[in-house]
Amino acid sequence: MKTVSSIVENYIKTKPFLLNALSLGIINLTSLSRNIMTELESEFGKEVKQGAVVMSLKRLTEELDFKLNHKINKVIKNIGEITVRSELTDYTFAASETVLNKQADLISDINALSDIFYTSSRGVNETNIVVSSSVNHLVEKHFIREKLIQKLDNLASITVKLPKENIVVPGIYYFIFQRLAWEGIIINEVISTSNEFTILVGEDQVDVAFKVIKDLKN
Repeated sequence: MKTVSSIVENYIKTKPFLLNALSLGIINLTSLSRNIMTELESEFGKEVKQGAVVMSLKRLTEELDFKLNHKINKVIKNIGEITVRSELTDYTFAASETVLNKQADLISDINALSDIFYTSSRGVNETNIVVSSSVNHLVEKHFIREKLIQKLDNLASITVKLPKENIVVPGIYYFIFQRLAWEGIIINEVISTSNEFTILVGEDQVDVAFKVIKDLKN
């Protein structure tokens, strides 16, 4: 059975930026309720009292404040080392029966070099490889017969070490990526393990992205 509270909550949850603004307490609830009344009434199927909408928003705001301040923020404050690497290239190749062998050959060559960035991930249809731009010639030598879908140059990586609690608290990545989106940061790739994640951004945006993540700890 639909209630005013349930339709208000469902509506707000489909608006990520509005959801966060509510949790920060920077929205006038009366004005917001007035602006969304038409949509809520359409969903509810009958007239909705504005006072009921305001009360639902107030209750939702209080719940969001608890979740963010007492769970997510606890993890965010304990973010560990933040590492930045520049001069990276991102390759995306179509998946094939030979691509793993090519990766093995590439890794063999890279292991003989010092201070080289390398990471890869494999999807259903694509294989992604990120390397220091200084070894682009090795990638292109080994993968010359593979289908190149995309190549992006002039990238930088930001690797963030998260506390172990991150795997049991929902919303950690959403919270971080939302802040980056607010600053207009374009994330080219996301690579993660259990307790750390790496994002790839353009070198022209890495300073802003680093500051956003670092400021989350304050």
